Amino acid sequence: MTAAATHESFLEYRRFRWLKLGIGLSILSLLPFFVMAPPAGHNGGTWLGYTLGTIGALLILWLMWLGIRKRRYGPGNWSLKGWLSAHVYLGLALIVVATLHTGFEFGWNIHTLAYALMILVILSGIAGLFVYVRVPTLMTGNRRSQSLDAMAEQIVEIDGEAANVALGLSDEFADLVRMSQNETRIGGSFRRIVTARDPNCGTARAIARARDLARNLDPRTAQRAAELVQTLGRKQELVQRARRDLRYKALMDLWLYIHVPLSFALLITLTAHIIAVFFYWG
Repeated sequence: MTAAATHESFLEYRRFRWLKLGIGLSILSLLPFFVMAPPAGHNGGTWLGYTLGTIGALLILWLMWLGIRKRRYGPGNWSLKGWLSAHVYLGLALIVVATLHTGFEFGWNIHTLAYALMILVILSGIAGLFVYVRVPTLMTGNRRSQSLDAMAEQIVEIDGEAANVALGLSDEFADLVRMSQNETRIGGSFRRIVTARDPNCGTARAIARARDLARNLDPRTAQRAAELVQTLGRKQELVQRARRDLRYKALMDLWLYIHVPLSFALLITLTAHIIAVFFYWG
């Protein structure tokens, strides 16, 4: 395997093989739609409508299979990178195929609901694509070769350093160190995890208060207070990195909590759509 192949993005898989196939499928769907003119106009009930509907339904089922297949990839199986590339580009081509299948006829019925759910699934997939491409890079840069557990261990070590520095200061500074230890939280509520912020962070408040106290100290004591502020600042930087790590992990999972339920809702509605079509056809 060449270095270029190793670093090839799934979007570029095999020189954009699935992009080309997706474009080809879209063109093959568009040509008969614009060349032919059925007497009753284009709709899902023409032979072209049934053909495009069948292709669209098979595409939906095949693309949903990725959720199972991607957990079984390995030597001897089709690569995960290839499946992802096909999932993206054929998913986008599905918009063209399904829209032409409808003949641009929409209403308050199960058929339009199936189409709307399909669009929502694809849009959530596009959001997932951004997350999948962007977030791992951000996570790697944020971690700086440290795991979340390693960050937590270093935070505990810095707490010990801060306690030692505070020994040469007044009790109020020691109280600030304890506040930093006891009232600094990583994670917690959904809002805190997703925003990676805690407006009531104990360490942030301890730093701000220590700076205020240092203004009224003699130069020598103020220097030691500044050392404490610097130590707590190192802790705060680590705390923020740990919060961002949890945020990135949450983003990686959050879109799946939207995409997967929507996909199964689409599958159920698609089944109802097909049953309704055959019922009226019969």
